Amino acid sequence: MANIETGLKDMMAIEGALGAAVVDYGSGMALGTLSATSALDLNVAAAGNTEVVRAKMRTVEQLNLNEAIEDILITLSSQYHIIRPLTSHGGQGLFLYLALDRARGNLALARHKLKSIEGTLEV
Repeated sequence: MANIETGLKDMMAIEGALGAAVVDYGSGMALGTLSATSALDLNVAAAGNTEVVRAKMRTVEQLNLNEAIEDILITLSSQYHIIRPLTSHGGQGLFLYLALDRARGNLALARHKLKSIEGTLEV
């Protein structure tokens, strides 16, 4: 099992990673962040993406979908932003956030690695 710090390091080891965070979507606060660039304010990203997660969870509930959100993808012109709500090992109420450079990263591989990181993360 990995702690938050190890999980963040594993996320940043993903090819093309620009920034990573573990976020509490109850409060919108980042529990931990790592970044490869000063251009990305991960605390602002954590708060903003909290609203995205809350809105999508409300919508899934209102539609009476008996489904769990695996991940949410936001595609920008030069980046992918991947949000993965945690469901295992006491991670309820948290999500992983990864900003990925589109030119250097592989989206499918990044999603696969985030799922793997989630499986080992102990919070």
